[in-house]
Amino acid sequence: HMLLRAGKAAAPMAALLAERDPIRAATSDLMLRLEALRDPDAFERARPYALNRASVERIRQEARRLERLAAPTSPASLASPTSPAEQAALAYPDRIGQRRKGDVARFLLSGGKGAVLDPGDPLANAPLIVATDLDGDPREARIRQAILLPEASLRRLFADQIAWSDICEWSRRDGRVLTRQQERFGAIALADRAWAAPTDLLARAALDGVRDLGLGALGWSAAAQRLRARVRLLHAQGSDLPDLADAALIDGLEHWLMPFLAARRTAGALKALDLTEPLQSMLTPAQRQLLDRLAPQAFVTPLGRSVPIDYSGDAPAIELRLQELFGVTTHPTVGPKRLALRLTLLSPSAKPIQITQDLPGFWATSYADVRRDMRGRYPRHPWPENPHEADPTQRAKPRGT
Repeated sequence: HMLLRAGKAAAPMAALLAERDPIRAATSDLMLRLEALRDPDAFERARPYALNRASVERIRQEARRLERLAAPTSPASLASPTSPAEQAALAYPDRIGQRRKGDVARFLLSGGKGAVLDPGDPLANAPLIVATDLDGDPREARIRQAILLPEASLRRLFADQIAWSDICEWSRRDGRVLTRQQERFGAIALADRAWAAPTDLLARAALDGVRDLGLGALGWSAAAQRLRARVRLLHAQGSDLPDLADAALIDGLEHWLMPFLAARRTAGALKALDLTEPLQSMLTPAQRQLLDRLAPQAFVTPLGRSVPIDYSGDAPAIELRLQELFGVTTHPTVGPKRLALRLTLLSPSAKPIQITQDLPGFWATSYADVRRDMRGRYPRHPWPENPHEADPTQRAKPRGT
């Protein structure tokens, strides 16, 4: 491709790139090699590098052969002579490298890969290079040979491949949505400016951030966790409610979460998003009524007090004082399969004294032992012999009675 575009002038470069490096322990600059090919004697006098004369002679012979084969002009050739840097760019258009920001001489290649130069190399601070020889490391290749490429040369050679693009994407490195307009050649940006992206693109980029960070990086408030646990309980018991398992939530992110993401542009903003409303949006009005009826947020005691139900464990659970359940002869349940609540019965000082999922059984058996112990500790509180026939209460007897 280089010979077709650049003609006979590119024959020395083509021969050089096909041969092993003729200079030992030199810097990466490809211009040194071309200098050695033009006049090996002068090079050895002027430069402190060891030259492989046999390799130089093979390259020079090959250059003469290629020069004879290359046509002086062709329909594909360039209108004017090309510089060595332009020749290298024609040979390796995917290895045109742009220096990244920072102290380390790292380059982003136009093909999308990364490469690095030794920090003391003369080309370490070059804004644009062509990397003509890499060590093959798939993560970040080390550049063994390269040449400085002026931006004007890049634009002259590849004008038809340089265009402005709208960029709205999640950056894993920055942990945020990036919105820019860039003039790009392949993966590298020759110019960059701010851009106010449309809300639908911002939301889609933020969604990519959620996929990158995982569901755990979202705002799972206590209310959102309770709502999810209630829905999952009824779904597991066969009710017509959506599946809120991790896999199902990830598969359906576009439908239930993306409408709430347009203003969420950072990992911190995603963490601050309360998922209660997005999760509620997955339920129809009829499903919300079903949820409130079969898996209510709270248990209402005989005294009318609402006690929040904890759905986070292996069984839904509540904590309340034992006296509030006097007179209750049926164990509280939730769900279409009447799953028994786990009751943590508390003393008058709010300390656990019994855990049960069978309140009638507790009244008939363990309560007598609890009553005997509690009467001595809390004499001002009622401890009737027949709790299933007594009135619920939160009150204590007045002092002196």
